[in-house]
Amino acid sequence: MSRGLARLTREIEACRACPRLVAWREEAAAHPPRRYAGETYWARPVPAFGDPAARLLLVGLAPAAHGGNRTGRMFTGDSSGDFLFAALHRAGFASQPGSTHRGDGLALTDAYVLAPVRCAPPDNRPTPDELARCRPFFERELALLPRVRVLLALGGIGWASTLAVLAAHGAAVPRPAPAFGHGAEVELALPRRGRVTLLGSYHVSRQNTNTGRLTPGMFDLVLARARGLAEGSGWTSIR
Repeated sequence: MSRGLARLTREIEACRACPRLVAWREEAAAHPPRRYAGETYWARPVPAFGDPAARLLLVGLAPAAHGGNRTGRMFTGDSSGDFLFAALHRAGFASQPGSTHRGDGLALTDAYVLAPVRCAPPDNRPTPDELARCRPFFERELALLPRVRVLLALGGIGWASTLAVLAAHGAAVPRPAPAFGHGAEVELALPRRGRVTLLGSYHVSRQNTNTGRLTPGMFDLVLARARGLAEGSGWTSIR
C-alpha cells in the first residue's frame, strides 16, 4: 500500500463525522445476533482494500452491520461477500473463493473494493448528507489509484456516487445523468487519466441473489466485460 493510501485509510478509520452512523455501528456491535455473540466487532468505518495497482475498481454501497462492521473488511463475513468473492475468484481477481475475516489470506489482484459510505447505515440506507460527507474519501482514493480504467458500480447508489466522483475529477458527465441498470455502460474522459468506463451491475445483496434477480452467470459476464475493458480488448458483451 502506498503512503497516500495508508494515510487515507487511517483517516477513514478514525472518522466520526456522521452521528447517526456512529451510533448505529456501535449499537450493532453492542447487540449482535446470537451467532456472533462474544465476537469483538470492528465497529468503525471500514476502509477499502485490494491491489493498489488495480485497473478495476468495484464500488459497493456500505458495510453490513454484521458483515464488514463486524470483520473490518468490506464484503467480508456475510452472504454478499460469499457471492462476490466467489465470482472474483472465478474471474481471476481473488486468491480464494471466500472470506470470513481480515486475516484469512484473501488477496485481490488487479481489483480494488470500496464503498461510498464507510459505516454501516440503518436499513442499509445512507442519507444524502451522509453520502456527501463520505464522498471526499472516494474522490481522494480514486486519485491514489492511478491505473484504474474500469469502475464497476454495484447498485444504483454506487452508480450515482461514482458519477459524482468522476465529475469531481473533471469528467463531462452528460445531463441528464446516464441511468443505472444491470449491464449499463458509460465511457468518460478524465483530464489526467484518459478514458475510463463505468459499468453497472445489480448489487450482490442477498435480496438480489436469493431471488434470482442477480445470478452467478449474470455477474460473471459483467466481470468478463470489466476484464476485457481493463486489458484493452473489450471483447465481451454483457447483453
